[in-house]
Amino acid sequence: MRLVVYCILSCNLFLASGYTSFRKSTETVGKKQYQVQHGSCSYTFLLPEMDNCRSPSSSYVSNAVQRDAPLDYDDSVQRLQLLENIMENNTQWLMKVLNQTTRLELQLLEHSLSTNKLERQISDQTNEITKLQEKNSLLEKKVLEMEDKHTLQLQSIKEEKNQLQALVSRQNSIIEELEKQLVTATVNNSVLQKQQHDLMETVHNLLTMISTPNLAKSSFVAKEEQISFKDCAEAFKSGLTTSGIYTLTVPNTSEEKKAYCDMETSGGGWTIIQRREDGSVDFHRTWKEYKMGFGDPAGEYWLGNEFVSQLTNQKHCVLKIHLKDWEGNEAYSLYDHFYLASEEQKYRIQLKGLTGTAGKISSISQPGNDFSTKDADNDKCICKCSQMLTGGWWFDACGPSNLNGMYYPLRQNTNKFNGIKWYYWKGSGYSLKATTMMIRPADF
Repeated sequence: MRLVVYCILSCNLFLASGYTSFRKSTETVGKKQYQVQHGSCSYTFLLPEMDNCRSPSSSYVSNAVQRDAPLDYDDSVQRLQLLENIMENNTQWLMKVLNQTTRLELQLLEHSLSTNKLERQISDQTNEITKLQEKNSLLEKKVLEMEDKHTLQLQSIKEEKNQLQALVSRQNSIIEELEKQLVTATVNNSVLQKQQHDLMETVHNLLTMISTPNLAKSSFVAKEEQISFKDCAEAFKSGLTTSGIYTLTVPNTSEEKKAYCDMETSGGGWTIIQRREDGSVDFHRTWKEYKMGFGDPAGEYWLGNEFVSQLTNQKHCVLKIHLKDWEGNEAYSLYDHFYLASEEQKYRIQLKGLTGTAGKISSISQPGNDFSTKDADNDKCICKCSQMLTGGWWFDACGPSNLNGMYYPLRQNTNKFNGIKWYYWKGSGYSLKATTMMIRPADF
């Protein structure tokens, strides 16, 4: 494409001389061309001799020619040169405009390319997002399916758990019932055996008394004499050295108590204040029952807190606790100083000077603890130890011992925390076979 630009100048020069040369010069100038190539476009500028030329400086040149006419040839050349310079400046300015236009076109092209690239990238990203959304939808569907499956499995497991719990509960109930029946049977068997033993002993004594009348008379006299004894030590010192049931008088009263006297262990003279051997007596009793005593002195019994309190506060007494396990082992704990406080002080126990084979540490908590029963909670625990562990005892905070707990037979005596326990000999879950608590004066 070729663009031709004409600048028409009206000079109206009338020279008296040199006109021909001036015309030749102007013709030569008129043939001068300014050509600029830009890309596929070519710009050509021609300066012919024409009339009525309008330019920023034309008015000045026309006026100058009219004012100074007639002009000579040199002045005309200078003016023409001035016009060329003006046209040169205009050309340079146009070149700058073209260059600026070119840069803008290039920038526009680059921007267009960048826009196309961004559009392609956006399109690619949109496709990726679409694919990700499709994958996400599939994953969500799989997750929902897995959740439904797991929900069903969990529901099935819960149902199985409930069934197992119900089964275990029924089995525990059956086991507890069987244990109760076994304990009852064991107790009944023990009672029958003891009754049989007592009957045979009675028959033997009758036969002996029939054969030796004098011995029967002396035995009867000895039994009558027991009424005046304060404790078993006094009976022993009076010459009665046979272990058995004696009648003791409660201090400062005329009340009598039946007690078993051990006249053989460690020199004799022991008053038995507690004995467990076969589970024939229920030791989960009230405060009043523990105060007055209960059971059978010939078997299992509790002598009574009130009697023991009065007896130990009159004399300095020692306490011996004899223990047996189900494997045939025996042990004891001996306290050099033992007494019980009054009922107002809740029969608080005081112990000093431990020796023996049932543990180097006392299983009866120290310092002194109050006595508790199922209807009198005097321990140091909010859980009511007597109700939880059964029996009456100096529990402290349920403590390491309880010789008045539940009686469990062989093969049922382990892991029983409410049984007959002595922690520092057999631990907290072992229920003992037999226990005996006995006292006598320290100066015996």
